[in-house]
Amino acid sequence: AFASLVFTVTDPNDLSVINEFRKGLENPEVLKWPENGGDPCGSPVWPHIVCSGSRIQQIQVMGLGLKGPLPQNLNKLSRLTHLGLQKNQFSGKLPSFSGLSELSFAYLDFNQFDTIPLDFFDGLVNLQVLALDENPLNATSGWSLPNGLQDSAQLINLTMINCNLAGPLPEFLGTMSSLEVLLLSTNRLSGPIPGTFKDAVLKMLWLNDQSGDGMSGSIDVVATMVSLTHLWLHGNQFSGKIPVEIGNLTNLKDLSVNTNNLVGLIPESLSNMPLDNLDLNNNHFMGPVPKFKATNVSFMSNSFCQTKQGAVCAPEVKALLEFLDGVNYPSRLVESWSGNNPCDGRWWGISCDDNQKVSVINLPKSNLSGTLSPSIANLETVTRIYLESNNLSGFVPSSWTSLKSLSILDLSNNNISPPLPKFTTPLKLVLNGNPKLTSNPPGANPSPNNSATPADSPTSSVPSSRPNSSSSVIFKPGEQSPEKKDSKSKIAIVVVPIAGSLLLVFLAIPLYIYVCKKSKDKHQAPTALVVHPRDPTDSDNVVKIAIANQTNGSLSTVNASGSASIHSGESHMIEAGNLLISVQVLRNVTKNFSPENELGRGGFGVVYKGELDDGTQIAVKRMEAGIV
Repeated sequence: AFASLVFTVTDPNDLSVINEFRKGLENPEVLKWPENGGDPCGSPVWPHIVCSGSRIQQIQVMGLGLKGPLPQNLNKLSRLTHLGLQKNQFSGKLPSFSGLSELSFAYLDFNQFDTIPLDFFDGLVNLQVLALDENPLNATSGWSLPNGLQDSAQLINLTMINCNLAGPLPEFLGTMSSLEVLLLSTNRLSGPIPGTFKDAVLKMLWLNDQSGDGMSGSIDVVATMVSLTHLWLHGNQFSGKIPVEIGNLTNLKDLSVNTNNLVGLIPESLSNMPLDNLDLNNNHFMGPVPKFKATNVSFMSNSFCQTKQGAVCAPEVKALLEFLDGVNYPSRLVESWSGNNPCDGRWWGISCDDNQKVSVINLPKSNLSGTLSPSIANLETVTRIYLESNNLSGFVPSSWTSLKSLSILDLSNNNISPPLPKFTTPLKLVLNGNPKLTSNPPGANPSPNNSATPADSPTSSVPSSRPNSSSSVIFKPGEQSPEKKDSKSKIAIVVVPIAGSLLLVFLAIPLYIYVCKKSKDKHQAPTALVVHPRDPTDSDNVVKIAIANQTNGSLSTVNASGSASIHSGESHMIEAGNLLISVQVLRNVTKNFSPENELGRGGFGVVYKGELDDGTQIAVKRMEAGIV
């Protein structure tokens, strides 16, 4: 009997803690514990207490309406495994739980605790469930989960709804291999979902309704959490698209992403998921509304082109939205590109012709990034595309060469990569400011005015300013892109830059003076002479020469490549193709333009025959004065 009495007496330290617990309450009578002391672990056992031998293992007082603080030495109940204090009116500072190494279940939710100590989570190595929901902890400054919680390797459920958690979501939560339920709604969390949550085994994840700036960034990582059954992300600032891989979450039943900044088309993988609940309200989703397999679905307040499930978008809208997808949905375009008519005046950067067809895409300095979409080729009526000064990369789609009406394509100041496609219609292509492309691509004709300014101003809904371009390229029908031209094609193309034109003007002035001086010469000589090189297809194999008869005594010759030179006097030589002919020779072989060598007359002058010393037959047209 004596031995039995010893082993049933409550541990003195445990008894001391329990007595302090009772003394701190405003309404201890609710517990129905003996008023004059006693033995909590004795016989009979006190209500709401569970002991193992002399040690208290559990305190279960859920929903009794108890009021008052907890004893600050609660962690002296070193054998405590279960603590159920939820749904009461406990208040004040939470005691530290440091050292409660056997504690597995702690329910402190729905109370009025206002402070949590820094070492609260230290040493909770066997913790499996912790609930701190609906407590005004550190209301002024907020608080963050300490790194010590990651030592709770057995943690399965962590719920802290509306308890003033602040700052970024701790990365270590994503690495806790036992964690299945993480409910952190209605706090002050900010920033993205950490990448450490990739492949997390979570079944329930609630991050909804964060105050302040809220959580932000992409939600791509959630598509890797294949065990999820409930995912609540609503009431934040999440952006980007719903990942196509969302369809991999075959266990998901409840998905709420309403009131975020999500954009883009609804992936088919999502519309085919047999969810119980799907909430897409208040985002920037675009394109058609698919036919959903979810039992309950809501998609109000978005930018869909249609309002009914299964209705398709207009072809031009579809093409522009695919372009928008490629350039990563800049916010200004997302806000204005809505509805099923890009010509209704609301679509920023889009102008239309009189037939209500898209004619101009005018989006310089519009925060575009990403790549160009082949879908623009479906806008057959587009004539001008201005995409300069963005952050575009990749290639110009080859499908764009089918745009027969396209006359200007300005891609300057981006990061476009070669090769450029082969355009089949005349096109002014502005490329300067692309590091991966040459600033003046060889083998292409520069624009006459080096400017991409359109002939007419865009409509009021389109940016009207057009920057000057210092380098532009004109493609002629069938011409290859500059990167593919070989040396032969470079020789065949005539390049006349503005600088060269200016140089020619300065050279022409002294030459003009020189020519005028020589006009005083007594001898009258032809002033313009054109020698046509031998044409291999000419059966007569005759070299054709044209001479204009003026009184200024000068000669003007044009060679096969189109470049010009000026000569004066009869003794000068005239170069044409592979021929080098002096005026005196021409006089000799035509017998000084004798009538007997006359071949015929035309509206521009007389044609004379002649034969060079090597037997070459030539025909010389002597133009009448004033013709050249």
